[in-house]
Amino acid sequence: MPAVQRSELPEHQFVEVALPLPMRQTFTYELPPGYRKMISCGARVLVPFGSRTLTGYAVALSPDLPAEASIERENIKRVTEVIDETPLLTAEILELTKWAADYYSASWGEMLKASLPSGINSATERIISITEKGRSILLRTTNLKPLPARLLHRLAESGNMRQDELEKEHDAAAVKRVIRTLAREGSIVVAHRSVAGKVKPKFRKAVRLLANSSGIDGERPLTIPQQAVLNTLTENSGEMLFTELAESSSSGASVINTLVRRGVVEITKKEIVRDPFSSESLLAIVELELNSDQQKVLSGVVSALDAGEYKAFLLHGVTGSGKTEIYIRAMRAALDNGKTALMLVPEIALTPIFSQRLRAVFGSEVAILHSNLSAGERFDEWRRIRDGRARIAIGTRSAVFAPLSNLGLVIVDEEHDASYRQQESPFYNGRDVAVMSANQTGAVVVLGSATPALETYFNAQNGKYTYLSLAARVGGRPMAEAQLIDMREVFRTAGKDVSISPILADAIRETHTRGEQSIILLNRRGFSSFVLCRSCGESLRCRNCDITLTYHKFDRRLTCHYCGYSVEVPKLCPFCESEYLYFIGEGTEQLEQKLRSGFEDIRIARVDRDSMSRRGEMSRTLNAFDRGEIDMLIGTQMLAKGHDFHNVTLVGIISVDTGLGLPDFRSAERTFQLITQAAGRAGRGELQGRVMIQTYYPDHYALKFAGLQDYDGFYAEEIKFRNRMAYPPFVVLASIMIKHADESYARRNADTLKSALTASNIDNSCRILGVAPASLAKLKGEYRFQILIKSTNRHRMRDLINIGTARAEASGCDPRTVFVEIDPLNLM
Repeated sequence: MPAVQRSELPEHQFVEVALPLPMRQTFTYELPPGYRKMISCGARVLVPFGSRTLTGYAVALSPDLPAEASIERENIKRVTEVIDETPLLTAEILELTKWAADYYSASWGEMLKASLPSGINSATERIISITEKGRSILLRTTNLKPLPARLLHRLAESGNMRQDELEKEHDAAAVKRVIRTLAREGSIVVAHRSVAGKVKPKFRKAVRLLANSSGIDGERPLTIPQQAVLNTLTENSGEMLFTELAESSSSGASVINTLVRRGVVEITKKEIVRDPFSSESLLAIVELELNSDQQKVLSGVVSALDAGEYKAFLLHGVTGSGKTEIYIRAMRAALDNGKTALMLVPEIALTPIFSQRLRAVFGSEVAILHSNLSAGERFDEWRRIRDGRARIAIGTRSAVFAPLSNLGLVIVDEEHDASYRQQESPFYNGRDVAVMSANQTGAVVVLGSATPALETYFNAQNGKYTYLSLAARVGGRPMAEAQLIDMREVFRTAGKDVSISPILADAIRETHTRGEQSIILLNRRGFSSFVLCRSCGESLRCRNCDITLTYHKFDRRLTCHYCGYSVEVPKLCPFCESEYLYFIGEGTEQLEQKLRSGFEDIRIARVDRDSMSRRGEMSRTLNAFDRGEIDMLIGTQMLAKGHDFHNVTLVGIISVDTGLGLPDFRSAERTFQLITQAAGRAGRGELQGRVMIQTYYPDHYALKFAGLQDYDGFYAEEIKFRNRMAYPPFVVLASIMIKHADESYARRNADTLKSALTASNIDNSCRILGVAPASLAKLKGEYRFQILIKSTNRHRMRDLINIGTARAEASGCDPRTVFVEIDPLNLM
């Protein structure tokens, strides 16, 4: 992105700043004269806020105090520093984040911070300096308390110090108290200094051939090693990294340094772009021929691209129907039209697979964005997108804010997936933000799924989205044959609970005997779900959350999967000191152990967040499975999405009933989607696939329709339930969570907010439910109370929330305890 010349910019005296705080308003600051012609919207600024100095984002500029500013001119604070001469945030990202903040009743500043790669935002440090008054006190006062005396002596010796350094030398809390006192007395001054974000461009030492290097002929001749260095440089366009030059020319550093002294070459710095693809071998490009259904779908998308106007498609394609090939060709059409393209995928696990495929087709035009990259890689990929060096971005949820210019195509694969929902502030749904991004930029958006979200399918049925269908697998391959295994019968026969039914065990052996592969899905991590004392009946629970601890055998620890709290397994019950601790429930770790002992000749790997925590482990495991080096994968829902293994002919789904029992109106939909997606991993090659679903509820409509791979049948049944119970898509829904470490304080705030909302609901256009304890009444050390709001009118619901929360705050409700989530996917 070219730097903006200061002389080209108009002079602005005031700037509106969005701060990354849970506050919806922006704040007006005055610009010092030196910054008035160098700032643009989208730049980061350092501003005072209360006793702190924060990094905010310039969202509006004005030569005069804005008429709507609710502050007197003389009370306006000044910007401390403008961090960016060239703004990081584009006009498109400012517009998109503003919409997202308004739509989700979130903080614009927090949304802007979320749009930037981690590590890029500046921080500040407090610099403590002694004043002349402080030095005088040191000389004249003999009765100073020990800590103030020590601090003043240290500052007198060094001139100034960072506050965090002083806090390391002494008790941090005591240092903070003394600094406040000394600052009030005028003995010290506290200044704030901006610190660049942790992530910066990476530079390495390079060697460049000087233009006048030929003028050395009259001097003493070059040695053979020196000539080798020059020859190597000449062959490589006159510039190379120092280490590469030394290695390629078989010369040492001393030879290169001699040439520097002779004026033949110079030492420079060269930026190194950290490439997340560097350790991966590119896939071979295989040009596939589209079938007639694919051609029809692609033609519809390309026609919309050629028209250059916003249009939204739902691509409803069964698993294995060739959606990925449609995506790739649509991207090529977008690039041919001079546009850029964005592709979102729900899981990090899928990103390497898609990105390798795209990199093989489009080369360095592709950039990848997800949280498993190092901070440096993410920063460099983001800059390649912003600077226009990469015209295709692929990534998970936050990649929706990639700074692509001239956006032409947005693809959201597995659009139904709950992973697109940000589950902490600022709340947003990456899929819905992607649709709005396309709408604002006049791009085409394609939402793809074999099991569309009910709301998405409803929108397609009502004409909001154009419906495209791929109803058959590529090459006429049949869908996997599904079988529901009634575990009630298995229990009656065996007289106990079993993990693997005899019929599934036989299928595993048969599959392996034929040289084919299998996938076993159990959507629960760990070894045992919880630990129960058989003497007193107590279970071992997290101290921070209202949840039992999961036992992980590999490190013999009990872990909370919500907050990360972890303890060693006690030898005795902490409640009654009994030794009769009973491990109940089964996770992927225990299932892996049982399968390894029951099928010793089968090579097995486990895929879940515990086993795949090391960087690159997921890609290595999936690639090994694809090469046939692993016979069976055991894992959680990470295995159910998007993978294309042609030798997998058996998928077994264990304990599918757990999801049906969750206190959420979407539990049936999620269960149907999980089973259908998992079943889609079988039979994607030339061989017939089969899926076996173990259940205690074989008559549940979600399981029956999933077994039949019948989306329309499930939709018809589920939409009746949603309509009857007044759930989305027939109403809009908001969840307001009130959280605090003090239970009574949280409850008081919740009651105050409920009263304010009720009083604001004058026309009764919204239905207000609660206050009630959340399904997880305590989480991460905070007690949680929930209010639900239903309405048939989104604007009225949003107005009610805005008016009600403002009225509640005026009545004493602490806004820091209130978290509003619009269109929640999880009511727990």
